[in-house]
Amino acid sequence: MAARAKGTGRAKGPRGPATPKAPAQPKAPDKPRAPARPEAPARPEAPDKPEPPASLRLAAAAQAIEAVGLCVAGVFAAVSTADGKSYQTASGIALTLLAFGVAAGLVAIAAGLAKARPWSRTPAIMTQVFVVIAGITLLEGHRPEWGVPALLLSAVCVAGLLTPASLRALNRPPSTASNAKRQ
Repeated sequence: MAARAKGTGRAKGPRGPATPKAPAQPKAPDKPRAPARPEAPARPEAPDKPEPPASLRLAAAAQAIEAVGLCVAGVFAAVSTADGKSYQTASGIALTLLAFGVAAGLVAIAAGLAKARPWSRTPAIMTQVFVVIAGITLLEGHRPEWGVPALLLSAVCVAGLLTPASLRALNRPPSTASNAKRQ
């Protein structure tokens, strides 16, 4: 049996006691560590944009309510098509799908208005032109329960879009390229 060398924790072998460990090199003094950096956000934050004015949010709300109304009309068209009251089944299905597709577009425009995106102004105004036409048509067709709310919502949306605060919020900042051409 091999005897253990005292203090080394190693057994003596046929060649004698185990070789001692090399002396440890002196440690360099610990350098002060820089404070940990805060984690960078996953995506760069956009520069702080001011909150859209209340008139623009009102116009966005009116646009969203028009989208809800169009969805309700789409449900009525779907029910009429399913009951066989549509002139042709294919046209009833197409009208229903068209109503839901346009409602989705109106929601996108309303979201753009709520975020003060400049691109949303023209589609919102054009939508109101069509809403006024539809509202007048509904009134002439003896459907004031649909025509009057459509006209009121259109008036609210246009008024909200044309206030000076909304016009300022929706204006695009001048680009650097156009500024360079002017100089």
